[in-house]
Amino acid sequence: MARMVKCVKLGKEAEGVKWKPFEDALGQRVFDNVSQEAWKMWLEHSKMIINEYRLDLMTPKAQETLREQLEQYFFGEGAQLPPDYVPPKSKG
Repeated sequence: MARMVKCVKLGKEAEGVKWKPFEDALGQRVFDNVSQEAWKMWLEHSKMIINEYRLDLMTPKAQETLREQLEQYFFGEGAQLPPDYVPPKSKG
């Protein structure tokens, strides 16, 4: 049976993430409070953050920035995009 959590992002009971993303307090907090569905949303959002901020995830500073954004996304006021971000035009 799947492990259920009260997801902080979706505001509903849902299947929890399958593993801790980090071996620290933030990783445990995500594990205890974030659903698999919300985690997938974060992964898509994080791609945008990485590209917009041009983060090199091999550097400690970039890793710290992404972790800060993750914490804001789930537990704060939401991840912030760079002020000059322009959303892509929808196809259609």
